[in-house]
Amino acid sequence: MKLISIVKHVSCWGLVLATGMSYAQTSLIAGKWRGVFFLRDGSEVPFNFEVTGSPSNPKVFLINGAERSPADRVTFKKDSIIIPIDQFENELAFMVIGKNRLSGLLRRQDERTPLQVDAKGEPILADHPGLPLKTIAEFGKTHRFTSSPIKPQVDLNGKWDVVFTNDEGVESKTVGVFQQEASKLTGTFLRTTGDARFLQGEVSGKEFRLSSFIGTGPHLITGAFLDQNTFEGESKTASGKSRIRGTRNPDAELPDAFSLTQVKKDNKSFDFNLPDVDGKVISIKDERFRNKPVILTMTGTWCPNCMDETAFLAPWYKQNKARGIEVISVYYERKADPEYLKKVLSRSREKYGIEYTQLIGGLTDKKSVVKSLPALENFVAFPTTIFIDRNGNVTKIHTGFNGPATGKYYEEFKTEFNKEVETLLMKK
Repeated sequence: MKLISIVKHVSCWGLVLATGMSYAQTSLIAGKWRGVFFLRDGSEVPFNFEVTGSPSNPKVFLINGAERSPADRVTFKKDSIIIPIDQFENELAFMVIGKNRLSGLLRRQDERTPLQVDAKGEPILADHPGLPLKTIAEFGKTHRFTSSPIKPQVDLNGKWDVVFTNDEGVESKTVGVFQQEASKLTGTFLRTTGDARFLQGEVSGKEFRLSSFIGTGPHLITGAFLDQNTFEGESKTASGKSRIRGTRNPDAELPDAFSLTQVKKDNKSFDFNLPDVDGKVISIKDERFRNKPVILTMTGTWCPNCMDETAFLAPWYKQNKARGIEVISVYYERKADPEYLKKVLSRSREKYGIEYTQLIGGLTDKKSVVKSLPALENFVAFPTTIFIDRNGNVTKIHTGFNGPATGKYYEEFKTEFNKEVETLLMKK
């Protein structure tokens, strides 16, 4: 009976071999999982995901607070489970170590570091800057940092002035917006370049921790209170860290996002000649755009805030294009290779249902921006959104994007966006 039972178990789960050890399982268990990334300094960054669907066609959702971000189609290759996040050209690659445990790497799709585990089932990886990163995941665990945090002695609810200082001493001013219920903590940081998206964590005693993972590198925020209105801590990613200092301020605000980037004073009208993925050169003076207001976005498929803007803009355009307004997105990508550009832009087009024009601006640097759109000055960040009237004149430029994680700031942006569109449509 024991032998029959073992044979049935192996037949059901398959067999994974790693450094002389045998493990079972050829499918990804449906349900909730807790994962941990290991940064080079030993810091652990937790994340959560859920698996739904059938064993032959599982679906994975990355969980950050109220957000459930779908990963792409899960594949099984020999002894590995691969969870692609095509938006960012990354993937989670796991071996199954026992029924309820995964062990592996977060790695680049175009630089696939070999997936190996040692005799204990721990991932093997030499020191390497940025990605890849070691990771493990366990089934059935739903907490983020700890299952039983200490009773909070502080309250983060509200708005904070938060300064990030990197290793070179360069400061970046942000606004922290937090929501705390008992020990549970969610929130984000508003920046001139865009928000930090959905952060999830906990408050324990006088300390707090937040993390996020949507498929790019993981992000960890830790802090401790000096008093009820001041905290200090660190922000860490796979590529570096910054010191942070927060001061409670219910009136905390960033500079006006419409004041940061301008058109050069001697510029008479806004024009460009840029190729699409097929090499066809497009101009705002083309028949499709003639005598129409145009919204032009400067974006990139690698950019999380740009992703949020695209998720807003694609359905908005479908609902409003019949009113006589056009949208153009100019992409600045990590590679200039034509096949690569076709791949990443078509993925984005399919994922978000994009029906507006996509053009190629160049690589992800300011030199490409200056070359592709020479009328601009003081370019700050991706995404940047440019409002252009029927005569080719720029009326407003918005830097960054406050996405759904920012709550009322996202709603305020949509209101301002639609207000400006109405002005453009009425203007002859």
